[in-house]
Amino acid sequence: MPQALAIYAGKKAKAHIAKNGLQAKDVRVVAGAAGGPKGLLLLGLDKFIFGEWLKTSNQPVDLVGASIGAWRMATACMDDCEAGFDRLTKDYIAQDYEPTFNKRGKRVMPSSEFVSEEFGMALFDFYDGHMAEILNHPRYRLHIITSRGRGFLKQTNPHKRLQARTALGFAGAYFANLANRKAMGAFMERVVFSSGQVEGELPFASHDYATKQVKLVEANFYGALQASCSIPFVLNAVNNVAGAPFGSYWDGGLTDYHCHMNYADKLRDDEVVLIPHFQQHLIAGWLDKALRWRHKSTAFLDNVVVLAPRADWVKTLPHKKIPDRQDFHTYAEDFSGREKVWTNAVNRSQQLVQDFINYVDNKEPITVQSL
Repeated sequence: MPQALAIYAGKKAKAHIAKNGLQAKDVRVVAGAAGGPKGLLLLGLDKFIFGEWLKTSNQPVDLVGASIGAWRMATACMDDCEAGFDRLTKDYIAQDYEPTFNKRGKRVMPSSEFVSEEFGMALFDFYDGHMAEILNHPRYRLHIITSRGRGFLKQTNPHKRLQARTALGFAGAYFANLANRKAMGAFMERVVFSSGQVEGELPFASHDYATKQVKLVEANFYGALQASCSIPFVLNAVNNVAGAPFGSYWDGGLTDYHCHMNYADKLRDDEVVLIPHFQQHLIAGWLDKALRWRHKSTAFLDNVVVLAPRADWVKTLPHKKIPDRQDFHTYAEDFSGREKVWTNAVNRSQQLVQDFINYVDNKEPITVQSL
């Protein structure tokens, strides 16, 4: 059977793997990117990596996540993370926001207020009873990435005229980012909610972008996690998260879409950042998606190892693609159709897991390519 998994590595990581192989004891950071339903393809890898592979080592590991990546990394901190990843897979596929119809009879998607309320309840139900084990994990330190609005985006309210300010704010952020990524800092900043001692350093250097760090505690866990998943205009921002600076908090993918942060300045040459991902490229911010010249690897990623599906394997999936957010619209009136397609893709993703197992057990070689 052809391989499904590709492995890409930054300069230092590639040299280290060539000499020593990829070993669990060398992993010091695991990062989870934003990407909505695309993350479904990675949950099997997560289950093996956290449920079995990393348990063969004992070093502390920082877990960094934005949006669904934050949901994945928080699940990794549960005592029974394997059951957690199984449930996350089931619950994500089961999301069903039925469309409504306006006065003209035109189909419209549910309001951001409705989706936010439903999602908030789902998060509470998912993590209820697991807070202590997540926040006090003996090895893993969780870092949830959010984007805090500034300027026109500082405080939002979907029921008032501030909604127009929000649209203007995101328009401004788009054009500022087009000119320079740092310029987008006038409209939003990175806020990281970290478990454990806040005085402890972040696992990445933060001089690339305006950054604040806040202690992750029970009082702000749900607010931070929901904010990290709050896609603008699909969900509402989370306003005034407990213990954090005043303002509105949005999807962590806005500032850090694929967790393309400066890890290299924080790690030794023999330490690795592992990123199970749905593609080779790590795009810095959500607004950089269309800016292809910003999709290249940088020195920030010298220690990074990306596990991703091969492009030719992806073409064997339903519709020749990974599940994505557009599927909610494509199958808006056909929940069972979307459920079938996504379940098929998840089942097929077990080949990624088996390829990785074969690789780390030295049963089947995979050529490590440059990131």
